Amino acid sequence: MNLARDQNSIKAGTIIYKKSLTPELIIIRIQPDGGKVPDFEAGQFITLGLKPRDAAGDGSLVYRAYSIASPPEEKRYFELYIKWILEPVAGKFTSTLIDLKEGDTVFWKKPTGSFTIEEKMIDGSPDTRRLILVAAGTGLAPFISYILHLRSKGSRRQIILLHGARFVAELGYRDLLESLASNKENGWDFKYIPAISRPDDPLSRGWIGYTGRVESLLVEKQGKSALENIAGEKITPANSIFHVCGYHGTIDAVTSILAPLGFVTNKNKRQDGSFDIKIEIYG
Repeated sequence: MNLARDQNSIKAGTIIYKKSLTPELIIIRIQPDGGKVPDFEAGQFITLGLKPRDAAGDGSLVYRAYSIASPPEEKRYFELYIKWILEPVAGKFTSTLIDLKEGDTVFWKKPTGSFTIEEKMIDGSPDTRRLILVAAGTGLAPFISYILHLRSKGSRRQIILLHGARFVAELGYRDLLESLASNKENGWDFKYIPAISRPDDPLSRGWIGYTGRVESLLVEKQGKSALENIAGEKITPANSIFHVCGYHGTIDAVTSILAPLGFVTNKNKRQDGSFDIKIEIYG
């Protein structure tokens, strides 16, 4: 994309914080230059622009979208949760981004996207169903924004977050989420359920929680799934709505488990426009 042609929509920002959780997984904060974070909705993404190391010397920027992990109430910076995908080929954009340091400049376009919280039923009444968030890897990012936003607004809607990662070291935001799950003040009802798919790896040493892929928490065993044990009742479209963010495999697995139970995705709505699973492919 030509920077001069698109300059009215591009803004500069500065990396003010960078934390490496593993060599391939980082959290960064980008402060808009000369202003504050514009209004956006929890679950939306921001498009970053930079010039990869091996790009042609024509001044062009390359762009990639990342879900915003910080809530709309945070006006000082955008926070992003980023994984460097190495297989089958290392991504050039993320390879460059991973190497940036605090103080470096990146470019960005205003937040957009429709993977936002469903707050109303098709008839316009409030959607008070349990909100079940299923994330694989960095598909967690938009849900951090969801949860912090709902906490800020004093929501009393029950929220259950299922997060799958390969290793314990990849459970980004674990400390924050465990703290939020332990807080029951003012009707706050949030449950955090992580699962590790490689419990025998040294990076998962000491893990005593759930194991297996995150979708395994939805599979019935002896008449109930782990999710239903956590919720304390049968999960149905009448009492729960799912938001799922992850790779194609995660999306396909979750929808194949839920479809026989009567759950319908936003990609295949009922005739009246209603649905019970909102999906976002990530990565």
